[in-house]
Amino acid sequence: MSRTFSALVTSGADLLGVTGPFPVDVPWWAEVEPVVERLERALGVAVYVVRLLRVDGGEGGRDGHVTYHVEALELPAPGSPALRPADRGTRALLEPDNALRSPWARADGLRDLLGWASRTLAALGRPVTGPVRQRRTWNLAGLFRLPTGQGPVWLKATPRFASDEAAVIAAFARVDAGLVPTVLASDERRMLLEHVPGEDCWAADAATVEAGVRRTVAAQAALAGREPPRLRDRRDPVLTGLVRDLLDGPAAPDLTAQERDRARELTGRWERLAECGLPDTLVHADFHPGNWRGDGRSPVVMDFADAHWGNPVLDCLRLYDFLPEAVRGTAVRVWVDAWRTHTPRSDPARALALAEPLAHLTYAVRYQEFLDGIEPSERPYHEGDPAAVIRRALHCQRHPGLGFTEMVD
Repeated sequence: MSRTFSALVTSGADLLGVTGPFPVDVPWWAEVEPVVERLERALGVAVYVVRLLRVDGGEGGRDGHVTYHVEALELPAPGSPALRPADRGTRALLEPDNALRSPWARADGLRDLLGWASRTLAALGRPVTGPVRQRRTWNLAGLFRLPTGQGPVWLKATPRFASDEAAVIAAFARVDAGLVPTVLASDERRMLLEHVPGEDCWAADAATVEAGVRRTVAAQAALAGREPPRLRDRRDPVLTGLVRDLLDGPAAPDLTAQERDRARELTGRWERLAECGLPDTLVHADFHPGNWRGDGRSPVVMDFADAHWGNPVLDCLRLYDFLPEAVRGTAVRVWVDAWRTHTPRSDPARALALAEPLAHLTYAVRYQEFLDGIEPSERPYHEGDPAAVIRRALHCQRHPGLGFTEMVD
């Protein structure tokens, strides 16, 4: 097994002890549903994972041995063989509350979140009919599945540095309601979403890619020029400044002077990118196929926590990086054709060629925002990511992957 875990178990103010290690067959630290299932079998009571406490080994958000803080909703039977006393070092992992800790990463905040969801669904005439299943928890989101008589509902909570997903979904829904999930209710940094049938589109075929790209581009073209929702400004001049600040500040110790100089030179491409004529619009910014969901029809686009206002070229590049090799060409062809149709004077192919390394510099800015917004125990998820993707940008400059090299010269 590539991931094992232990759990420091509490119930309210009581520290009950430690359990584990246990193996799980899903390597990702944030995927906690199998963790919860294994602990509930061992302890005999319902539990939720509160947060990650420590990782030994593993990298990139996966593998190794993970220690979680877990909250038991009831006390296990006295003398449960699954629990043993926590030593001083393990108890010390339950450090005092941190100002950067997300609400769902606190036991009381988790109970408040689930209580809000239950009350809200009851008021909507869709009371919860069974156990709430915790799907994922980490510094970027808490995700839960709630059963109701009219089908499952998803509860999502996001941190303060995430975009207002409900507002972004509403903006897209005004021009194409079927492109996005249905928001049943929302509050500050949390929302209830109608279930979208089907599967995540990691293995998307050409027809799915074409439908998703054409529909998204049409929506972005319709939104261009409108008053943007309250979002991060990531227009080309803004990104130029943010990347230069990153290179001179937090990322500097992890890069050589030569790497920093080459990355600064790359930022000059943003001025040339603006000349390609694509409009500033609502950008998903994490437009990979795992954030699409479909059942053979046109996919629904999910997860707008990174959305911003800026150049839409980023979405095609993100999609290209994650698609199966066989359909990457389809994505590029359809995206270029769609933007030429909606903005005839634009040059989307040249935009892709210029922006391929710039996309990675944009990701570096976002990863640094993650690091700046999370508490120390969560940093293993993103440590080193800004420097790594800056180096990826430099690699793309030397070895372009889209076949448009001549359009950059």
